[in-house]
Amino acid sequence: MSNPPPHAPPHILILEPILMEKIWGGRRMASLGKNLPPDKRIGESWEFADLGATSASGGGGGSARSTIAAGPLKGRTLHEALQMWGSQLTGDISLTPDGNLPLLVKFLDARENLSVQVHPSPAYANRHPECHLKTECWLILDAEPGSVIYKGIKPGVNRGAFERHIAAGTVVGDLVAVPAIVGECHNLPSGTCHALGAGVLVAEVQTPSDTTFRVFDWGRTGRELHIEQSLECIDFGPAPAATSLPPGSARGLLVKTEFFEVERIRSANPIPAGPGMSTWMILDGRARIESGRDADAIDAARGATLVVPAACAEAATLVPEGMMDVLRITQ
Repeated sequence: MSNPPPHAPPHILILEPILMEKIWGGRRMASLGKNLPPDKRIGESWEFADLGATSASGGGGGSARSTIAAGPLKGRTLHEALQMWGSQLTGDISLTPDGNLPLLVKFLDARENLSVQVHPSPAYANRHPECHLKTECWLILDAEPGSVIYKGIKPGVNRGAFERHIAAGTVVGDLVAVPAIVGECHNLPSGTCHALGAGVLVAEVQTPSDTTFRVFDWGRTGRELHIEQSLECIDFGPAPAATSLPPGSARGLLVKTEFFEVERIRSANPIPAGPGMSTWMILDGRARIESGRDADAIDAARGATLVVPAACAEAATLVPEGMMDVLRITQ
């Protein structure tokens, strides 16, 4: 058993990424400051994670909990900070039924197409307690010319036709292909059939689940498909339209769901953390994150993810070194 964490008052946390090799992954995480292992295709960087268990095909089985990168709790997990600080960390945020933080934040690098997939619908999750909703959103950070994402089913395609096209290997033609445009954000409620296309790098914010049902895997072998489960879950209605910051805007809400809100901010001026617990993804630039105590200040750059506890929110400020581009995630 590990030693109990040292006593430390609530302070801003910077998290270590959890890098995950994927057959569809690439090497662009290096542009986000990630120290990539040689000769590995890194598809996912889990930036904020507090999962007591993961699926074998998603997180590899077992738990996935972010490690704190610096400060008095360096080397400890985000979950240990939760156990120590409780509501001083979370404020009014409700934990998951198993007592974990209700958020999962990632970067995804799709060198190849991801599988066509769906996550459990609310009705399916109610019937299968071992499965969990996964509402997510993608902010497109980089995209090769001509790349697309797939989200939702084309009008007029019903379950019967979709099932026949799965069997025929033509189901991709039933999906709505949307050009991958840098700066656009796509909300994907649980039950939306979707796939990240080749050549796209995104920031992903989601509910803390990796329950995924694969519909189609582009001819790759060795990975299980979940046709029956997928057909039970798919919402055959349209997916939400993309959002983005309006031209000339420095700040705006990209996504608001019942689970989380994602705000994008571009500024060269100090940015107050705002009320409650918040998670920050630095998309570009550098900043010093201050909490009113010099000893607790943290320097962070492109690709870093930080957590501002509720107890620190009133005093916490991000002070950019020049222009900074960030996502502020609240619940």
